[in-house]
Amino acid sequence: MNILKRALIEKTGHENGFENILSSHDDGVLLGSALHGIQALIAEDNYRWIVDIHSEVSKYLYSELTRCFPNATRPDRKFVLLQINDLAIFLRRASKLAQSLPNQLAVDYDKQVTEELTHFADAETKATEIERIVRQRIGQQKFRDGMLQYWGGACAVTGVDVTEVLRASHAKPWAECKSDTERLDVFNGFLLCAHLDALFDRFLISFDDKGQMLISPKLSQNQRDILGLNDDLCLRWIADRHLLYLDYHRAKFFDLQGG
Repeated sequence: MNILKRALIEKTGHENGFENILSSHDDGVLLGSALHGIQALIAEDNYRWIVDIHSEVSKYLYSELTRCFPNATRPDRKFVLLQINDLAIFLRRASKLAQSLPNQLAVDYDKQVTEELTHFADAETKATEIERIVRQRIGQQKFRDGMLQYWGGACAVTGVDVTEVLRASHAKPWAECKSDTERLDVFNGFLLCAHLDALFDRFLISFDDKGQMLISPKLSQNQRDILGLNDDLCLRWIADRHLLYLDYHRAKFFDLQGG
């Protein structure tokens, strides 16, 4: 790989979530970032870009990338991108996923909570309502940030990408989660438009294991029409990790319908 190709990789990485050049030589360029824990080793072979992702961040990263880029996946777990623009899209998505998938969100959350609580000198104060409020505020913001990254800034159902009207909806409610790991798990919910979020939060809609929307019989046909609800609505995709939380949400959904 000549110096011009290495420079092109370095520039593409810097612009798409991999600002650190860990090494650069004829065999390839190793990229990283201070924002997440994954590294990308990029080589060139016959005018194709070969990407090998190394991650200690999340065991879910590879499966999510194969879902996003099925035609780029090789049996050796490397990815092949044909154009430099394809490489840019791949790196940008990998960076977003690395910052949103389980573990990284929890690490960032713990760090920020610790920093904010240091402003309270009284150790007893930290164990009171103040700490609970701080943890919930930071946690909910981290969850929303993670959801925006995971779903590409668009509603999980409609694809609407107006962030001002998007809400991070928990399938297993915040107060009912047993740990911060559950609360911050991006698979514990969906990024939804405000009206869908309100319906999901009140168990007036849910989703089956294939992502098809379930609509409460409590909503009249007129209400469904006004809200734009129909039997064709479904999640843009659904991962296996969603199913456990969906099962929890669906049980409450059916319980509230009396069925």
